[in-house]
Amino acid sequence: MRETAYAKLNLALHVRRRREDGYHELETLFAFVDAGDRLEAVPAPRDELRTVGEFGGELLDPFGNIVARALAGLPHGQGWSVTLEKNLPVAAGLGGGSADAGAVFRMVEAAHGLPDGWQHRASALGADVPACVRSEACIGLGTGTELEPIPNTMAGTPVLLVNPRLPLATGPVYAAWDGVDRGPMPQGDMRTIALEGRNDLEAGAVGLCPAIADVLTALGETAPLLARMSGSGATCFALYEDMAQAEAANVRIAEAHPGWWRLLGRLR
Repeated sequence: MRETAYAKLNLALHVRRRREDGYHELETLFAFVDAGDRLEAVPAPRDELRTVGEFGGELLDPFGNIVARALAGLPHGQGWSVTLEKNLPVAAGLGGGSADAGAVFRMVEAAHGLPDGWQHRASALGADVPACVRSEACIGLGTGTELEPIPNTMAGTPVLLVNPRLPLATGPVYAAWDGVDRGPMPQGDMRTIALEGRNDLEAGAVGLCPAIADVLTALGETAPLLARMSGSGATCFALYEDMAQAEAANVRIAEAHPGWWRLLGRLR
């Protein structure tokens, strides 16, 4: 079995308040890119996980990896040998680990069906995992696990992802949020929410990782529809009207900043 773990974007991410349980009340617009990590699974006497790819070496604990934990928490027969091709940066705001877990859920669903209550198992692995199971555009509320459908009016939109190759842990970024409720996400279709929304974690993330500001400036100079940080960073994205613009932007960024990681694709 083979699955793509589609890169997750937060087209908008509004932080409303800190909750008593230590988490944050969010309103976010999830979208997914048509590329990401790749997973392959074959029957085996017992579960095992092998990581390859550009960022595979950064996953130092395969048994603690979210893929292994997702597999252990789902009925899937005797055992699977899973190869994870890690193409997305780690700790990058793209839901890479959550997307990997979501891909495991889809493979288990195809082979055996998902058990009742699978949503709880998904959310126990991470707040982004429920959205990543379907990897479809949706609204996320609560901690991001309460999902509401939204018509996907932006499928096919060209998108360029850029990361300065600096990992950024989620916890410190949320801790750096200034606690100011700047209001709810706008109402309307996906495009309206994306263009009129914001990412409330951006300022705190830039304080921890100033290179994010450089990435946003570079993307902003390519005349995108929108340039914004995704999730808790450090990856930023830019949306374009057509693929020719996105391709030109990709070339421009590559020439000006050859050390930065880039991914060119379309929204699913």
